[in-house]
Amino acid sequence: MSRNALYLLALAVFGLALVTLALVTARPPEHPIADRDGYFDRWQVLHGGYDPRTGSVWLRGWLTMVYGIARPLARRGVQPDIVTVSSIWLAGLVLVLSEVGGRWWIAAGWTMVASGLFDTLDGCVAVLEDRTTRWGYVLDSAVDRINDAVYLLAVVAVGCPVALAVGLGFCFFFLEYLRARAGNAGGDEVGRVTMAERPTRVILLSPSIHFSGVFLGLAGILSVVGPAVLLAMTVVSIGQLAVAVRRQLLAVPV
Repeated sequence: MSRNALYLLALAVFGLALVTLALVTARPPEHPIADRDGYFDRWQVLHGGYDPRTGSVWLRGWLTMVYGIARPLARRGVQPDIVTVSSIWLAGLVLVLSEVGGRWWIAAGWTMVASGLFDTLDGCVAVLEDRTTRWGYVLDSAVDRINDAVYLLAVVAVGCPVALAVGLGFCFFFLEYLRARAGNAGGDEVGRVTMAERPTRVILLSPSIHFSGVFLGLAGILSVVGPAVLLAMTVVSIGQLAVAVRRQLLAVPV
C-alpha cells in the first residue's frame, strides 16, 4: 500500500471517529439560536468592538457564510470542540491531495476552503449555542497554528519554494505571537483584526493550489503568486498590529 493510501486510510478512520463523537456528545442548546445580527453583535464583543457589518467586506461575507452553515449545527447541539478538531482533518486531506498532484490540486484547493470555514465555524457554533469557553479559545488557537503549517506544506507540495513558505510561516507565527503577548501584557482585542487574518490566508492560498491543478503547465508560477502576496500583506499586518498594540499598551497604567 502506498504512503498516500495509508494517509487516506488514517484520515478515513479519524473522520469516522469525529462523526461518531459528534453524534454521541451532541446536546441541544438551552437558549434560542441567535439570528445573523445577534451573531455579529456577539462576535463584535469578542473582537474588541470591531463591527463586521461596517468593516472588511471579505470578513463580513466570510462570517455570513459561516453563520449559514453553523446555524443547523448549533440547533443540533454539536460540540464546538468537535468542529475545531474537524478542521485538522480537512487540512490533512488538503495535504494528501496536494501530494497526489495533478488535477487533484483542484480538489485540494476547495478542501482548503472547507477547512478554513470549519476553523471559523467552531467559534460561530460556540457563540450560537452560548458555549464559549477559555479552553475553546486555547484549543482554537492551537489548531489554527497546526493548520497554518499544514497549508504551507500543501503549497510546497504544489511547487511553492520552501524558502518562501518558511518566511511566510515565520510571519504567521510572529503575528500571532505578538497578538498573544499583547494580551498577556494587559491589552485587549483592539487593533487585532488585520488584513492578513486567517480568512485572508485561505482566500489567497487556496486559489494558488486550485488553479495550479487547472493550469498544470503554470503550476510553478501560480503556486508562488498567492504565498508571495500573502507574505507582503502579513508583513504589513505585523506593522499594523504593532502600532495598534504599542498605542494601546502605552495608555495602560503600569
